[in-house]
Amino acid sequence: MSQDIYKKSEPASERNLRWQSLIALIANEHEESLGKLYDETNRLLYSLALQILSNDDDAEEVMLDVYKYVWKSASNYDPEQSNPATWLVMLTRSRAIDKLRSRKNPLELSDTLERELSNTDANPEDSVMGLEKRQIVLDALTELSPKQRKVIELSYFYQFNQSEISQMLDMPVGSVKSTIRLAKEKLKNTLALFE
Repeated sequence: MSQDIYKKSEPASERNLRWQSLIALIANEHEESLGKLYDETNRLLYSLALQILSNDDDAEEVMLDVYKYVWKSASNYDPEQSNPATWLVMLTRSRAIDKLRSRKNPLELSDTLERELSNTDANPEDSVMGLEKRQIVLDALTELSPKQRKVIELSYFYQFNQSEISQMLDMPVGSVKSTIRLAKEKLKNTLALFE
């Protein structure tokens, strides 16, 4: 990993303007600009991918995939929709989640999801109950449609807001809202069966 060359004290607005300029140059196939963007953002993107995937090789692969996408699709970037940092983070999170889903075992979840569903301070009896509850939640999630599950995961486990999910999944914000509402209702009804 190369080291970030921007100053930590630099205002985000200045950094975003510089990254926006680099993306515009990349859209015109300026290779040096891609190198500069990589130098300034790779640690951020790698650490995000690693947080989601908990695997160095997978995180590296996701990060490189993001830069390949930036090289091919920089002309699609719209600064009116999001700032460059948000765009890069959304690309990374989306690809990391897709990578997580593509793993052979469909029940394999990220450490982030596991931490959300477990309590490490529990006594042995509570730990067993926690495992049972976690399995119930996992089973309930499998009852959702793929679209509902993805929206719920992005919203609750990865803390994306509705407009970010809308951009990531290319869905109108209203559809995201209604999908979340319907998925929550379905989860509530499924989980009620286990009470």
